[in-house]
Amino acid sequence: MKIQKYVLEMTVFLCGAIVMIFELVGSRMLGPYFGTSIFVWTSLIGIILGGLSLGYHLGGKIADKRATLKGLSRIIFLSAVLIGITLLIKNPLIVELQTVFFSGKTGLILSSLLLFLPVSISLGIVSPYAAKIKLKSLDNSGLTVGNLYAISTTGSIAGTFLSGFYLIPKFGTDKLLVILTVALTLNSFILSGKDILKEKLLALLLVLAGLFAVGGFGSLSEKESGLIDVDTNYNRVWIYDYRDPKSGRMVRTMLINKGDQSSMFLDGDDLANEYTKYYNLADHFNPFFKKTLMIGGAGYSYPKDFLSKYSDATIDVVEIDPQVTDLAKKYFKLKEDPRLKIYHEDGRLFMNDTQEKYDVIFGDAFGSGNSVPYQLTTKEAIQKKYEVLNPEGVVIVNIVASLEGEKGKFLRAEYATFKSVFPQVYLFPVNDPKNKNLVQNIMLVALKSEKKYDFNSENPELDVFLKNLWEGEIADDIPILTDDYAPVEYYTGKLEIF
Repeated sequence: MKIQKYVLEMTVFLCGAIVMIFELVGSRMLGPYFGTSIFVWTSLIGIILGGLSLGYHLGGKIADKRATLKGLSRIIFLSAVLIGITLLIKNPLIVELQTVFFSGKTGLILSSLLLFLPVSISLGIVSPYAAKIKLKSLDNSGLTVGNLYAISTTGSIAGTFLSGFYLIPKFGTDKLLVILTVALTLNSFILSGKDILKEKLLALLLVLAGLFAVGGFGSLSEKESGLIDVDTNYNRVWIYDYRDPKSGRMVRTMLINKGDQSSMFLDGDDLANEYTKYYNLADHFNPFFKKTLMIGGAGYSYPKDFLSKYSDATIDVVEIDPQVTDLAKKYFKLKEDPRLKIYHEDGRLFMNDTQEKYDVIFGDAFGSGNSVPYQLTTKEAIQKKYEVLNPEGVVIVNIVASLEGEKGKFLRAEYATFKSVFPQVYLFPVNDPKNKNLVQNIMLVALKSEKKYDFNSENPELDVFLKNLWEGEIADDIPILTDDYAPVEYYTGKLEIF
């Protein structure tokens, strides 16, 4: 009986841990397709909590009829099967739902329901079922149930810290799902003893299928399509090569949580993304700059170009994810340079603490899809940028939006916020300066000086960029962004097209 007690407690602890590991891994499953916005976390957490609640209810009903170790073994085994199925179907399922449903939120919710609800229900059944097995009398029922739920919660805490700090960055999404499948399968073996030989054989086949999916499909993807799939402490990163239909040249792209963060040509060092060339407008507005800061590194496309173009200037890059920097060194030709300093921390925290003064600040940080991390967009953050600039300082920020309409709400909010701090703010649409409704890269330029500038240049490249100056009105219909009120993901969510 003492062995049974420990087996039950181990099972409840393990299932509590796996619930949280599965939830955190879920964010990495959805990230490459839907990003990691508040909408993703809302769907993920809400559906898993709903599944657990339904599981608790079903577990109680099933246990009242008959609760045995053999029955609990079957429930644990079912959870292992469902996680194995999730591993096998997750990518094709999400792609298919994206094809069928043009609404990003519809595809997100359906993907979350199909991938996470069944597993959540089956794991939710475990605690009330185990409690029924353990209960011997009503005299200590409250203590018994309370202890089991405390053990389950302790497992959830352990799973949260273990997955966030070790398991996800160590093993990645697919291998971790295999580990969860194996762990539950072994737990099912321990509970069942020798009673369920057929199920053991099925479990073994399932694990082998999962391992084949990870090893076989993974290596096929990497070798034949050039796809690199990496989980870091912060992000899920995809790196792949493709042929650009316009130029016919091969391009390497870094995709972070769905957002296309960096690209480079494989046959040359010129910039692959047109918008990055607009950072050279710093040469027009502050031609004698020496010290610059870039918030957002990813593949370090512009910093590499900067170092080759401006031999007497330095650039500090703030990139929150050190593993992304490692990937840039491995796959994007990033090299050590005495004029390049890299800081691995949040851009807002860097600006809060730095004692440095800069001539130019470049902004190219994106969190999920087209969404800029909200803490970089607020008046308080922009005030920090103003303070760390020298008197002739310039800020150049990349924004993805339209100039008008629903898809321009974030641009208008950010424009108004910059205008509340800087005396001069200008917009340069990159793709089409005449199309107010086109979603495109729009470069926002903010000048600390009140000196008036000529928007013509003797440099032909800069003159082309300057001619894209937006001279129309920008509607003043959106409140400025503050640390207290910054619905950035709501505004940028209107840009999502799946």
